[in-house]
Amino acid sequence: MPFSKFKEHIKQNLPFLKESKLLIAISGGLDSVALTHLCHKLDLNISLAHCNFNLRGNESDGDENFVLQLSEDLDVEVFIESFDTNTYAKDNKLSTQMAARALRYNWFEDIANQLQFDYVLTAHHADDNLETFLINLSRGTGLEGLKGIPEVNDNIVRPLLPFSREDIIAYAEENKITWREDSSNASTKYMRNKLRHDVIPVLKEMNPQFLQNFNKTQGFLKDSKAIIDDSISNLISEGVVKLTENGMKFNISILKKFDNPKAYLYQLMNGYGFSEWNNVVQLMDAQSGKQLFSKDWRLIKDRDCLLLSEISSEEKDVITIYESDKQIETPFGVLNIKDVDAVSDKQSNSIYVDKETLEFPLKLRKKQEGDYFHPLGMSGKKKLSKYFKDEKLSLIDKENIWLLCSGAQIVWVINRRADNRFKVAGNTTQIIQIKLR
Repeated sequence: MPFSKFKEHIKQNLPFLKESKLLIAISGGLDSVALTHLCHKLDLNISLAHCNFNLRGNESDGDENFVLQLSEDLDVEVFIESFDTNTYAKDNKLSTQMAARALRYNWFEDIANQLQFDYVLTAHHADDNLETFLINLSRGTGLEGLKGIPEVNDNIVRPLLPFSREDIIAYAEENKITWREDSSNASTKYMRNKLRHDVIPVLKEMNPQFLQNFNKTQGFLKDSKAIIDDSISNLISEGVVKLTENGMKFNISILKKFDNPKAYLYQLMNGYGFSEWNNVVQLMDAQSGKQLFSKDWRLIKDRDCLLLSEISSEEKDVITIYESDKQIETPFGVLNIKDVDAVSDKQSNSIYVDKETLEFPLKLRKKQEGDYFHPLGMSGKKKLSKYFKDEKLSLIDKENIWLLCSGAQIVWVINRRADNRFKVAGNTTQIIQIKLR
């Protein structure tokens, strides 16, 4: 790979790197060392970041010393971090490879944020991209997985992605660049190494143009994915997808009118972590209330819709409001409480109550079994479950409703209905306005 070819690639496809502060992730191996030399020769504003994962004893320390010497030779800034990778993997129940990856990228993000680096450069190349493609293919993936490694992903940039390993070796040898060999790369116990040593060489032997043809195919796949994304975005205007306060709603009846609703549903659900795809499809014909969970998302069948909402572990079960509180931060907004002289602008996001009827401290909580209240404007009481049913609330809407309570009594089904027992009457002397903002 001539330097001129790399220079032209940056000029045509990644020109923003020339005006940016860059952090190069460097292991000491061929790829990252070659990338460092290329960027240095191009006079980019670079610093180096090296992770010592302490997995290969003296060899790991040798890599660190090599990177330190390289930074001195090139007169560039270097950051070194040492990790207890095995302990981190055990504590977080991760494989060694996944633990190292998490530690690496978390550290890069911290450095970039603290020292205001615009981009982190990694040395992934075309052969890495092919390996990733084959790994995703073997595990079963959609079009997203077959697109391979993105050249730009947020602040992560991979300038060597169009170039092969042979290109990089040729550049290093021509310029007499030295690098470190990682002995673990020779092991075939990992799938990626087995593909690298046993599978891909056979494919290249069968067809010397295999890698070039693969790159062309990936370009076609990315173009196809862009067309699909445009089509999916149009589903909002067609009524299939509706953004809600708590997530998204998918209209099953409209979705089924398409020639291949299963394919559309896959594209809509892709990226939310649902692994059992057949269960997602079957949910369209399941009874209301049937739910599926991924790590961060929940999908519920509700009448003729599928409701997607994010699972949050941050919401508190109960929030206490003391008499002296005037402003309360909640998971659903800010409650303002103030004394007023009279009832004025009646809106669904505020209520007026007789202060003498309240028992402080008040509580904010979710619905409980057997809850009932006395809806304002009606005589008698009503079960909260019946009120929700009459209001035709979805399952997710029900679960996201909060109640303002005085003792065991409901004062306000927030943003929906006040309770008659706490209303301002003719003999009320102290009026409180409670408003959600």
